Amino acid sequence: MPSKTAKLLAPREAARLLGISYTTLKRWIYQRSIRTVTTEGGHHRIPEDELRRFVFKNIEKADLVWRESLRHISGRNQLVGRILSIKISGLMAQVTLAIGDQRITSIITADAVRAMSLEPGETVAALIKSTEVMIIRP
Repeated sequence: MPSKTAKLLAPREAARLLGISYTTLKRWIYQRSIRTVTTEGGHHRIPEDELRRFVFKNIEKADLVWRESLRHISGRNQLVGRILSIKISGLMAQVTLAIGDQRITSIITADAVRAMSLEPGETVAALIKSTEVMIIRP
């Protein structure tokens, strides 16, 4: 059961976020592959929490979904990964992501962690901003 504060999405919006066709999502609904809530008018709505089960099953697809949703950001160095750990100490937090076989750590404010409700296991995007990119050859 979705939480009382969970955002409910129309099937077209949910399909767009998942990077699938509306027809595919409707098939999932009818096959009961995805949990929905039915409105008083008989329309299906998908709890935002339910989408998390599907959005990041395939990291390549997740990368496309994230890039689509982050288009309004000018930075293109966006890496999609899963949160491995969060360590909060005072005002700051250390967030470690797994991006493929690599690990990347970001130091952000503890308030930012709380404001974004970040938790280990969630998929997020890291936006890298740098004036230099260096190449190292082993």
